[in-house]
Amino acid sequence: MARGERRRRGAAADGARAAERAARSGSERRGGGPRGAAGGAALAVVILSLVLGLSGRWLLAWHRARRAVTLHSAPPVLAPNSSSPAVAPDLFWGTYRPHVYFGMKTRSPQPLLTGLMWAQQGATPGIPKLRHTCEQGDGVGPYGWDFHDGLSFGRQHIQDGALKLTTEFVKRPGGQHGGDWSWRVTVEPQASGTSALPLVSLFFYVVTDGKEVLVPEVGTKGHLKSIRGHTDELGDFRLTLLPPTSPRDSAPKYSSYNVFWSPNPGLPLLTEMVKSRLNNWFQHRPPGASPERYLGLSGSLKWEDRGPSGQGQEQGQFLIQQVTLKAPFSVELVFESGSAQAGSSQAQERLAGSRLTQALEHHADTFRERFEKTFRLKKKGLSPEEQALGQAALSGLLGGIGYFYGQGLVLPDMGVEGSEQKADPALFPPVPLFTAVPSRSFFPRGFLWDEGFHQLVVQRWDPRLSREALGHWLGLLNADGWIGREQVLGDEARARVPPEFLVQRAAHANPPTLLLPVAHMLEGSDPADLAFFRKAFPRLYAWFSWLHQSQIGPVPLSYRWRGRDPALPNLLNPKTLPSGLDDYPRASHPSTAERHLDLRCWVALGARVLLRLAEQLGEAEAVANLSPLATSLEAEASLDELHWAPELGVFADFGNHTKAVQLKPSPPEGLVRVVGRPLPRMQHVDALGYVSLFPFLLRLLSPSSARLGPLLDILADSRHLWSPFGLRSLAASSSFYGKRNSEHDPPYWRGAVWLNINYLALGALHHYGHVEGPHQARAVKLYSELRANVVGTVWRQYRATGFLWEQYSDRDGRGMGCRPFQGWTSLVLLVMAEDY
Repeated sequence: MARGERRRRGAAADGARAAERAARSGSERRGGGPRGAAGGAALAVVILSLVLGLSGRWLLAWHRARRAVTLHSAPPVLAPNSSSPAVAPDLFWGTYRPHVYFGMKTRSPQPLLTGLMWAQQGATPGIPKLRHTCEQGDGVGPYGWDFHDGLSFGRQHIQDGALKLTTEFVKRPGGQHGGDWSWRVTVEPQASGTSALPLVSLFFYVVTDGKEVLVPEVGTKGHLKSIRGHTDELGDFRLTLLPPTSPRDSAPKYSSYNVFWSPNPGLPLLTEMVKSRLNNWFQHRPPGASPERYLGLSGSLKWEDRGPSGQGQEQGQFLIQQVTLKAPFSVELVFESGSAQAGSSQAQERLAGSRLTQALEHHADTFRERFEKTFRLKKKGLSPEEQALGQAALSGLLGGIGYFYGQGLVLPDMGVEGSEQKADPALFPPVPLFTAVPSRSFFPRGFLWDEGFHQLVVQRWDPRLSREALGHWLGLLNADGWIGREQVLGDEARARVPPEFLVQRAAHANPPTLLLPVAHMLEGSDPADLAFFRKAFPRLYAWFSWLHQSQIGPVPLSYRWRGRDPALPNLLNPKTLPSGLDDYPRASHPSTAERHLDLRCWVALGARVLLRLAEQLGEAEAVANLSPLATSLEAEASLDELHWAPELGVFADFGNHTKAVQLKPSPPEGLVRVVGRPLPRMQHVDALGYVSLFPFLLRLLSPSSARLGPLLDILADSRHLWSPFGLRSLAASSSFYGKRNSEHDPPYWRGAVWLNINYLALGALHHYGHVEGPHQARAVKLYSELRANVVGTVWRQYRATGFLWEQYSDRDGRGMGCRPFQGWTSLVLLVMAEDY
């Protein structure tokens, strides 16, 4: 880049000299005097310089904008067809739609999707509540996976008012297209012995996204017996909906059927389309019972009019079967792959009925055995209920893995802070992403800062799944080495995101938590991990290099998060979303002179991990570059100089700050920020909390460090960070503790207990408790007490509500934020297993 700049400047100078000679020569030919010639030459030089300057700035802006949406040139970690059934048949089908209560899809840019909706008929006047996508406030719950192995089996419970639903699936390998799978959905009254049994409708659907062929076979009374189909990736296949039976036996149940077929309206519109087609023309008439009117799908379907060249083929098809009957009952849906049947020496028996029951129980037993072998909770003396919590934590995380494909919106980094407002967002190239999600109901998409914590859990269970996820995330690098912190890929993901969060800014970083599972992988000796790192290293190095260079601070070895909110009049403290800690108090008046402690610690961790990886791989050039940086960042004298605040007795951010800020009513504007005295000045930021602990959390301090004792004092003091429920995010003694950040923005990282940071704290205490030093005994004691507090908090709330929560109150342990949050809160499993 620098050499290119010099070449352009040299060319500009040569051009200016040529223009001057030409101007002088033309003047003399026209008979102008020396003064006229000089004036003309000067004018030409000025004009040409302006033109070249403007065009140079335009070219630089264009260059930056293009790089922001250009994929990195390093070889991909995963092969382009790594998600195909030819390469990974066992991963091709999965519950990769975490935002729906139950559904499956293929890992494909144009997938075949299946799903479930349901409604309790007559429970409320008018249109019944149609359940489909997981919503925070829809009253369903608790729900979640009791078992999910991330690969071939899962069992989920869902409570919906008076109903209890159990959804189960099993995959069976075979053929060249991902094999077979079967579903079972069981619906029962919540209370046993209920006399008035509810009338329930289940809606099973299949959606195509292109020119795939679906050929339905319709039986009597609207029963869609089967759907034959063909796609390039799946070959020939058949979906069969079996007649309902009583739960746990094969006794048939009388059912009413409705079927609807239309062009695919777009995945975000499926629920509304079904609602719009429901009417009360239909009656459920079991023999010997009074008929009941119900809301059913209406439509005059002429199958012969919708062949391969019929309406809707270009945009895909939406085919749905409604089954209505009295609870309790079970319904099974079977997918059979043509190649799996053809490839077998004898026709495989359908995975249904008692055979499905046997397969489900076998997989459940296998899961339990593997779970105990991996995490040893029973051996550690945890109760059966706590073991069930651990199983649900793991299963919820694995059941929340999704496969996304699409284009994100990116605002390029124009090189000068704030100038991105003058640029227009551009579409990133289409990319796939295989990732866990923080929350099925509220955050059903990929988040960079969350995913590193997710993979700490997934990796212990299935290292291959972690390599897949890490490889996909590294595939998102742009030409500069940047990865967007929030990935909104595809129509379904985009429909769940407010418009203001759709655009990702290429100047903004995020904590590099993917390095946490990388560090753990380096501690093992798995040859598959080493092979993975040989492919991944160029991209990991490019990503870390971008972080280190783009977020550099105002003085050597300091770093600053780009992208803080401006000092708006309605914000108590401008937020720092890129840090992952959102409203955690930073300097009250943002400036380019800030120094952020947590970011420096993340970069120090990154330099340490990348250096170790480079040494292991024999990357001599990278070792030479990383070694002095890692040494400098881990020097405690340098850390002290930039971030130790003697007046506070802790490490801290540094910036233009005063704590004399508060929100006061100011009609009609509402609450506005008022700044009193003392006025802001350059100083350490007196916000005692998670950020203060980062040198300890990331184990950057030596066991004999003079700073370790004061940090343990702060950690253990109930006036500051210690609570009976875990470490609070901001000290109870802080002026920002529990304070709203605006009239409509309640506190988030201002006191609540978060599992990801408590996990890091427990890992650090465990570390310092196992190495010799003056604080070893105290670290052991604090570790034991904090572990009991954290596990107890999560367990009590899970028992009371059936959910893992985003955060927990430091005052009473109550679950807060969104739920279910089986993202990094699933780290409670590793805490129970004492695996750090």
